[in-house]
Amino acid sequence: MTDLPQTMKAMVLMGHGDLDQYQWHEDWPIPTPGPMDVVIKVGACGLNNTDVNTRTGWYSKAVDEATTGGAYGEINEDDPTWGGAPLTFPRIQGADAVGKVVSVGAEADASLIGKRVLIEGWIRDWNDPSNMDKTGYFGSEKDGGYAEFTMADARDVAPIECDLTDAELATFQCSYTTAEGMLVRANVGEGDTVLIPGASGGVGGALIQLAKRRGARVIAMASEAKHADVQKCGPDVLLPRSPENLRDALGDEKITVVADIVGGPIWPQLIDVLERGGRYTCAGAIAGPMVEFDLRTFYLRDLTFTGSTILPTHVLRDVVSYIERGEVKPMLAETFPLSQLREAQTAFIEKRHTGNIVVLP
Repeated sequence: MTDLPQTMKAMVLMGHGDLDQYQWHEDWPIPTPGPMDVVIKVGACGLNNTDVNTRTGWYSKAVDEATTGGAYGEINEDDPTWGGAPLTFPRIQGADAVGKVVSVGAEADASLIGKRVLIEGWIRDWNDPSNMDKTGYFGSEKDGGYAEFTMADARDVAPIECDLTDAELATFQCSYTTAEGMLVRANVGEGDTVLIPGASGGVGGALIQLAKRRGARVIAMASEAKHADVQKCGPDVLLPRSPENLRDALGDEKITVVADIVGGPIWPQLIDVLERGGRYTCAGAIAGPMVEFDLRTFYLRDLTFTGSTILPTHVLRDVVSYIERGEVKPMLAETFPLSQLREAQTAFIEKRHTGNIVVLP
């Protein structure tokens, strides 16, 4: 496809704040590719916590409460994004875009035209790809997928061949790469027992499937109303979201890894149930970033803590290979038209769903 229109429909974020900061445009300029870029006609785009947290300014150190999805009071405009640098507005968010390549820059691989692709969430300096300080995020430092068309470096797209719909594929990029990155950092494998709080969300469901794929035993924590849906991911044991006493609820289970995106009030119990030499890996704090930490538990138990945000370059390609071999499955909760992104994000924030919510241009 070479004769692209000049404008497109897009949901554009105009600043930090509440959902009214999103503006719907039907005549937004289509991106013009640079030499190594490709233009992608978006088929679907998944929702994720990063978009919510960035819009609201939750990453600011001035905020110490749980993710709510609403506007916070005073935030530090110098640090309200994942990387601590101010965001440039207007910005098209949406990190989980799936679609077909329709145009390429002069130096990009022309054979990508017509291929369906997932887009890497991490924008890298390809002269120094492992340098975390030179890394940005798709839909944050660069326009993302909440539009009819988007653009990415040709090295940041992963062609995929499978029978899943665009909406199903849009559930994978952020959730499953985040989960895989956590498991890589914690070196999860056979013989491990992994405890996963927040198992009904997109990352939680991905953690269950990917930990099981590695041969680990999995204990998932989720609201009992969602247990039937979470069970489809294959956990060995399902517990309530917030047991009164987590150690008692676990019985004789020996937890070697906690894979956490929740944080909040239950956090001390999560650390307390880890076996000696256990590992804690974290990629989120939706129930609250401020936690009570007893250093004695940490050092006397010989625990290892790893944060997980910027991922190794191989993770997206690994996840694509798992999808193509049928080793993981999508957890698609609901779809909305892109023009109803505000309603979709409201549903996402309310967390009544299991899995991922996706918007369609």
